[in-house]
Amino acid sequence: ANLTSRDPLALFAYDQDVKSQDNSDSSDEQVEESGPDGTVPVKAPLQGTILSINISQNDEIVAGQPLLVMEAMKMEHTISSEISGIIKQITMNEGDTVKEGSPLFFIEESEVSSTAQSIAETIDLDHIRDDLRELNERRSFIFDENRPKAVERRRNKNQRTARENIYDLCDDETFVEIGPLVVASQKSRRTDEWLRENSPADGLIGGMGTVNSHLFDSDEQSRVLAVSYDYTVFAGTQGKKNHYKQDRIYELAKRFRLPIVLFGEGGGGRPGDDGSGIGMDTTTFTTWSQLSGLVPMVGVVSGRCFAGNTALVACCDVIIATEDTTLAMGGPAMIEAGGIGVYTPEEVGPLSFQVPNGVVDILVKDEAEAVEVTQKYLSYFQGPVDNWEEHDQRELRHIVPENRKQIYNMRDVIETIADKDSVLEIRKDFGIGIYTAFVRIEGKPMGLIANNPHHLAGAIDSDASDKAARFLQLCDAFDIPIISLMDCPGLMVGPEVEKTALVRHCGRLFNTGANLSVPMFGVIVRKAYGLGVQAMCGGSSMVPFFTIAWPTAEFAGMAIEGAVKLAYRREMEAMETAEERINFYEEMVASSYERAKAINAGSLFGIDDVIDPADTRKWLAAGLRSLPPTPIRTEKKHAYIDTW
Repeated sequence: ANLTSRDPLALFAYDQDVKSQDNSDSSDEQVEESGPDGTVPVKAPLQGTILSINISQNDEIVAGQPLLVMEAMKMEHTISSEISGIIKQITMNEGDTVKEGSPLFFIEESEVSSTAQSIAETIDLDHIRDDLRELNERRSFIFDENRPKAVERRRNKNQRTARENIYDLCDDETFVEIGPLVVASQKSRRTDEWLRENSPADGLIGGMGTVNSHLFDSDEQSRVLAVSYDYTVFAGTQGKKNHYKQDRIYELAKRFRLPIVLFGEGGGGRPGDDGSGIGMDTTTFTTWSQLSGLVPMVGVVSGRCFAGNTALVACCDVIIATEDTTLAMGGPAMIEAGGIGVYTPEEVGPLSFQVPNGVVDILVKDEAEAVEVTQKYLSYFQGPVDNWEEHDQRELRHIVPENRKQIYNMRDVIETIADKDSVLEIRKDFGIGIYTAFVRIEGKPMGLIANNPHHLAGAIDSDASDKAARFLQLCDAFDIPIISLMDCPGLMVGPEVEKTALVRHCGRLFNTGANLSVPMFGVIVRKAYGLGVQAMCGGSSMVPFFTIAWPTAEFAGMAIEGAVKLAYRREMEAMETAEERINFYEEMVASSYERAKAINAGSLFGIDDVIDPADTRKWLAAGLRSLPPTPIRTEKKHAYIDTW
């Protein structure tokens, strides 16, 4: 049946008319499918109403040419023919309701003229339709080229825009943004136009891309999520909608195990958003923290970073900061409101103390270098690389002097053992008694810890314990094998170091090392004394996959001079003169040092071999080749990575 009236009540009037008629003898109307001889029907693919008929009888048509438009379930369907020919009969009129399978046209198949062919619709692939034009105009508000004043403010501070950082981080043309059309939740007091102009993406740019794809064979290794607060939008503050976007992105990171980079510059919570609730019901800090230990988390900061922004950055595995950064849990307004004093932002959390105190892991000059270091950092978690070069390993024979009291630079050892340009030191200026770094050996990523003989002769203090323990935990969480280069005269001793709670801090290094699931490879470069060197290798030389020593190594349970005094006290007390005791003492010390030499201690088999230093890489490479494939993780190995 057809309704000829557009009156909304016409349907109900039709119902009454049908009920008032006598339909006792009615039968289903049969669909007439026959047409003129030699013709082929074009049938209705579904039940619906004819909206428009675009051809007339005797018209020539080509295959695929639109013939009519039907409406069904509020959707319009274009009907075309699969053959070319001449329309011989049209069975329906506009406004008719047709059943599925009803013939709409009858076509006589034939060759058609070039004029008819030209009528067929040709799609201009470059044509921008109105709906797409509207979308492009709406999206235009987010791009830097359409925000010259905002860009100028960044240039005046010698900083880049949020988009410039993300585009630089990700491989060319790979970044895909999530939620770019979002604006601030302030519609109760702002117009839509104002919000689009002043709060693009609600001040948070986030999405997916790849990083370092040129180093790896598959995109799976280089995939990453990138998020950046936009300081040009409400000073990079945390708004209701950008929290919502982050929750979405961090959930994706959790479900699909995507490494994530956060550019954290911003001022914390944003006052003034609509319906902000009590504030503490925000879930972003939970979804973010739950990623710890599951995926690599990199925090990058430049400029001012306070409060909630800082809290997110603080949860990262590593914090990379530019020289102009000030980083603190509370900004000047919060400090002043608390009656604590009045400070400028740069006085609150300058890097003059946030680097040596261990808050910042890597200090860089500017955002360009920050991105470059981020890419390098991520590469260690992405896997081995095929292209690598090694240094001349014979140099290792000459870095550590034969004179056991002569100092040397452990960094020279690290740089020489590792592949060229593969060393990335972490927390360089904190806990300086131990070096921590990511390196590569024949392209394979490894973590490295090493004693620093220039600080306390390599003895381990509280800060060094914390630094090394956290680094070992990070490597273990992501299945990165570890090298331990040892030159340690023991744990630092004395009342001053005990005031720093060394008892507890050094315990972290023992507990972490002893419970590693990844292999450790031990290399004793010089001193291997007592509990300190044991802490460097998981508590025992038997814990590492192998423990080898250089000829310059020496072994003792404690400082040899002290050991002699304790071991031979009674013998020396029985001697009558100081001269006799001194001669005996010096003879015992010299004898102990001779026994402590690696070439002699090696006969006791507490280590696997004493080697030519030039063969160190050969041992490391052989060890890596001997490992079974890393099992695919389905759960975290650690609940989280210790932030300290």
